[in-house]
Amino acid sequence: MLIRKVRQFIKSQDLLRKGDKTLVALSGGADSVALLRVLLHLGYPCEAAHCNFHLRGEESNHDEAFVRALCKELHVPLHIQHFNTQEYAEEKRISIEMAARDLRYNWFELLLQQTDCLHVAVAHHQDDSVETFLLNLIRGTGIKGLQGIRPQNGNIVRPLLCVSRNEIINYLRHLGQTYVTDSTNLQTDFTRNKIRLELLPLLESINPSIRQSLLQTASHLNDVFQIYNKCINEGMERVRDEQGINIYQLMQEPSPQCLLYEAVAPLGFNSTQIYDMMETLHGQPGKLFESKEWRIVKDRSHLLIEKVKKTTPPLLEHEEHPYSSHFVIPKDKDTACFDADKLNGELNIRLWQAGDWFIPFGMKGKKLVSDFLTDQKKSISEKAYQYVLCCGKEVVWVIGERIDNRFRVEHETKRVLVIRKKA
Repeated sequence: MLIRKVRQFIKSQDLLRKGDKTLVALSGGADSVALLRVLLHLGYPCEAAHCNFHLRGEESNHDEAFVRALCKELHVPLHIQHFNTQEYAEEKRISIEMAARDLRYNWFELLLQQTDCLHVAVAHHQDDSVETFLLNLIRGTGIKGLQGIRPQNGNIVRPLLCVSRNEIINYLRHLGQTYVTDSTNLQTDFTRNKIRLELLPLLESINPSIRQSLLQTASHLNDVFQIYNKCINEGMERVRDEQGINIYQLMQEPSPQCLLYEAVAPLGFNSTQIYDMMETLHGQPGKLFESKEWRIVKDRSHLLIEKVKKTTPPLLEHEEHPYSSHFVIPKDKDTACFDADKLNGELNIRLWQAGDWFIPFGMKGKKLVSDFLTDQKKSISEKAYQYVLCCGKEVVWVIGERIDNRFRVEHETKRVLVIRKKA
């Protein structure tokens, strides 16, 4: 029964074709062992890949030994990789679960390049899809997150999504095939395990068919998502232009916030940031939002979207000269001349900050650096990357633009400090 369901599922979803060599993610647990046995039974050539994350002491080594013995018995080529998962998680400042996932899939991608395997088969099944549905619902998600687990994602295929864990256990029992049990699956420390061991049994006491009901709901939402996605893509075409997102056009859409979310959430912006963007659409320009790799600036008519640049402070050359009436002060913006005796603090370079002020050369009154840059017709993006030279805490040069009048060269100057930007 299980073999027939998986065969039909693979065919209906076009997951694999006869002759496709497949890399099976083999943990030693019941699900992955069943996956390997099923694919071999269906005639797919397989290799196996086992990750030892070293998270469960001797138990992790026992899993590896089991996988070695199984692949030897089945004559399946085996790849094994050891990871220091704890160290990786601390370095990246992510959870252990996320670290293991990253390490695992990065290695699978590498193996696909090194072998003649066309796909990586992982052992997610119906129960995993139900748990994912509930997990996303609890954390908060859009329609996309309520579709459960998809059968295919690029080179990753999931042939067992059509069967339940009980069906998998019964299949292995029928074969007389042993497997290993991950003790952490019996603990309630992790959210997913709490859903599996506590929430789902509670829901089943209310509706014994809850798993099937949730799978049907996820299937319906998948159909809804196809329609939703088509409408979103059409909306994107209407609101986007060469400058970014047209605010006027966005506000003509049936659900501006929904469209904005779908446009910028993939760039790493969270729901709170997107709500704040909506709040600023009719406000003054200049509001800035940043994710890890992207920046969005609220301009007068647009939300300007650009990649965050990896900037480094400009390299500066210093020269000191005695001052005389014959000394000619260079006129180019990339060179600044100061009365050296007025610079009593340590010189340092940094990006300008809100509240920074100076007295622009030729003026007597203070001016905020932000206002000065606006007067210079600098775009919001250009302003974001403007560096200043400071003497102690005082701005002495808006680099490439104007020095502070208090530090200018005068008739009484004895020593001139010339600072140039290196090309």
